[in-house]
Amino acid sequence: MGEKQHQGAAEQKKIKRRNAWRINLFFFAVFSLFAGLVIKLGVLQIVNGEDYKKQANRTEVKTASYPSPRGKMYDARGRVVVDNESVPAIVYTSESGVKAEDKIKVARKLATYIKMDTDFLRERDIRDFWLASHPKEADKLISKAEKKDIDAKDVYPLQVERVPKKEVKAIEKDAEEKAVAAIYRRFTGGYAFEPQIVKAMDPNEEKKGDEKVALLDETKESKQTSSVSLTYEEISLVSEHLDELPGVNVINDWTRKYPYEKTLYNVLGGVTTPEQGIIKEREDYYMARGYSRNDRVGKSYLEYQYEDFLNPEKATVQYTQVGGKLLDEIKRTEGRRGLDLALTFDMELQKEVDKIVESELRSASARNYMMDRAFVVMMDPHTGDVLAMSGKKMDGRDVTDYAIGTFTTQYEMGSVVKGATVLGGYQDGMSHNQAYMDTPLYFAGSNGKAKQSYKVLGWVNDIQALQKSSNVYMFQVAMRMAGITYQKDGPLPARPEHLQKMRNYYAQFGLGVKTGIDLPQESSGMQTHPKTVGGLLLDEAIGQYDTYTPLQVAQYMSTIANGGSRIQPRVVKSVHLPTKKDEVGPVVKKYEPKVLNTINNSKADIDRVKTGLKMVTSTGGTAAGRFGQHDVAGKTGTAQTFYYGANRSWWGNRTYNLTFGGYYPSSNPKVAFSVVTPYVSDKDPVIKNIPSKIVDKYVELQKKYEKQ
Repeated sequence: MGEKQHQGAAEQKKIKRRNAWRINLFFFAVFSLFAGLVIKLGVLQIVNGEDYKKQANRTEVKTASYPSPRGKMYDARGRVVVDNESVPAIVYTSESGVKAEDKIKVARKLATYIKMDTDFLRERDIRDFWLASHPKEADKLISKAEKKDIDAKDVYPLQVERVPKKEVKAIEKDAEEKAVAAIYRRFTGGYAFEPQIVKAMDPNEEKKGDEKVALLDETKESKQTSSVSLTYEEISLVSEHLDELPGVNVINDWTRKYPYEKTLYNVLGGVTTPEQGIIKEREDYYMARGYSRNDRVGKSYLEYQYEDFLNPEKATVQYTQVGGKLLDEIKRTEGRRGLDLALTFDMELQKEVDKIVESELRSASARNYMMDRAFVVMMDPHTGDVLAMSGKKMDGRDVTDYAIGTFTTQYEMGSVVKGATVLGGYQDGMSHNQAYMDTPLYFAGSNGKAKQSYKVLGWVNDIQALQKSSNVYMFQVAMRMAGITYQKDGPLPARPEHLQKMRNYYAQFGLGVKTGIDLPQESSGMQTHPKTVGGLLLDEAIGQYDTYTPLQVAQYMSTIANGGSRIQPRVVKSVHLPTKKDEVGPVVKKYEPKVLNTINNSKADIDRVKTGLKMVTSTGGTAAGRFGQHDVAGKTGTAQTFYYGANRSWWGNRTYNLTFGGYYPSSNPKVAFSVVTPYVSDKDPVIKNIPSKIVDKYVELQKKYEKQ
């Protein structure tokens, strides 16, 4: 028994020694950890303490920018065409580090004070809103295992994709929640310290309605809808509760104003809204020039073409930020309105021409069920200044502005091109006073169908051919160019190179090539390239094959009127510094008239054709007596064609295009013009009425200006 007690005591000593060792090891581990923490804390406080203190108290300078208005546009006589109007707006400016849930809270509060338009919301916007307002649920949309297998940048797009459809539909059906989503979308439209316009007052909203405008990236018209306008009651409510709405403020914004209302509305162009921002397809272009993504930019025609000048310098405010919180304003820079444009248009003439075109279109369309449009271009033949550019289009019983159609749409122009045909003949070696017998021509394979004029004219020379609009004379000129001698019932071996040769002559006048006007989306007309030409060469010579724009016809007439120089048309003649008054300021950039080319004709050639064009409006001419006492020269045109307008059920129906191209006065011309009236009967008086009335109005206004 004594031996057993001795063994038990020895065993207890071993256990005590093991426990003591474990306890010592435990205390050593605790001591080591504590010592490590003390050392790390010492490093933080002693070694890096100053750096962390500096970071915590670091002062950063942040810049907030505020909108300035775009440049104005003035007409040729200094009248304001496009202006700006100051309007109040509610904006949201986010500081860096503001969480999405905080923005949601502010958006919900703001939604109780203002009514929001939600039409602009896309499904993607609603998905973004749901993710921001349901962070826990959003996190569960992707498993931990998935997060390990995908890049961090791919997590959010996958969450967006996995937002439950039922949640999206629930928001879409809930008007209040949808309004909050709309506000949140506006909040997140840009970067930190960039004021985002949530809602602005629009003084033009009642005038806009469902007005149609052609956009730059569309060849057809589309409706422009406006957001619900900010009210003074909403401004008052928001202003009273700004302390509850961090980041929200009320500022003065701007909107475009049009003193001449819808006149030239499409040509002047449109501007994007803050939510649309810069045009996505040109994002690199804008960002390289210091734009923000939510900046308003020109999206069509003049506003688009001259964006670099019209774009303003923003007002900026610099703030100090300490520890992520804004403290003091340290510098404020006043913004500057964009540069102003001096246009070539005479807006008084433009308005009067628009009235004439609209009135005549209404009357003619009542007589011609397919007629739905009419065009006029008036320009200075020496400078290329476009004085008036009118296009009107029927939309049911309404007439809409279609001035852009003068350079974006094309038509067979008929005999109006015959001046270019004769001048091309001279270039090809045809002599002055060349005569041909105007009698029906018959070719092999035509089954007895003749190529002829509207009546047999007998022997006619070059001048008489223009005066009486002889088709047969032009056929003979075309065959001469191709080296073909007419034989009754013989072949007509015209080849593609013969057609191209005639097109090359026409191109010198601007027919079939772009005029070079300083507006986007200009059409050069339409040309096809048949392998077998034959009689198409003859059709080309009388304006029955290729198509041209109304502007091309005006440039062609200007080329003859000024003695042979093809002048580039322009709608902007200079750029100016803005002033505080409604007047054109100092010149920044001046555009000089530009000669694109000179036709290969002598002065004698041109003078002879001018004589022929003057004979057109004289006794025995196809436009005799139309212009009264006004000394107009020009050429009539009638093209047999087919309808290809807006009503597809009429496509392919036979119809006519009636045209007139001319200049006034016939000696030392001051204005060249074209009138194009598609899809009418060949006897309709519309082509007599419009040219005479626009010349009357032009002369009347010039007399008025001379007295001023």
